[in-house]
Amino acid sequence: MMDHQQETRAAYDGVVELYASMFADRLETHPFSRNMIGTFAELVRGTGNLRAADVGCGPGHLTAMLHDLGLDAFGLDLSPGMVDHARRAHPSLRFDEARMEALPVEDGALGGVLAHYSMIHTPPGELPALLAEQVRVLAPEGLLLVSFFATDGPEPVRFDHKVTPAYSWPVDRFAELLAGAGLVTFARLLHDPASERGFLDAHLLARLP
Repeated sequence: MMDHQQETRAAYDGVVELYASMFADRLETHPFSRNMIGTFAELVRGTGNLRAADVGCGPGHLTAMLHDLGLDAFGLDLSPGMVDHARRAHPSLRFDEARMEALPVEDGALGGVLAHYSMIHTPPGELPALLAEQVRVLAPEGLLLVSFFATDGPEPVRFDHKVTPAYSWPVDRFAELLAGAGLVTFARLLHDPASERGFLDAHLLARLP
């Protein structure tokens, strides 16, 4: 029986070209996400450490966006199919296969980590360890922008994502997890859904002290 990581890897490997075609516009139709990423990039530039990882980078469209916004950005993804597509689509940028729980990055090396809907497939019990790994690679005052599907209820909700099962989160609960990992959440954006799933879209911007 496959664990959730193997299931997620296989599922995304099976939809590479379709997924890439759906997101080729780099958020041109998603102004809230686009502007949060722009704010994230501006703040990372302000730290003086331009190195940034796009974790769960998929086809690499947001890695390229971060690069265009002035960051020394590279992408990491669990799916070898996605990594191969990203390398072909953006040959001047670095993309590597990696798990978010075991990033191939030295301690305290990065000015920023972008996790754009890439934590949604992680079971709730495993999320603290995943967040701890993002904190490990951040330099002091480094930033994490995490985006996810939000729910109004008190607990995370498992749902049938179009690719593979995922979880929506109460925003306050997710912010508590960030605090538990040692991050200070200083900005949040919650808005109506950009898709038919019906969940709110949430973006939390946090800093390592």
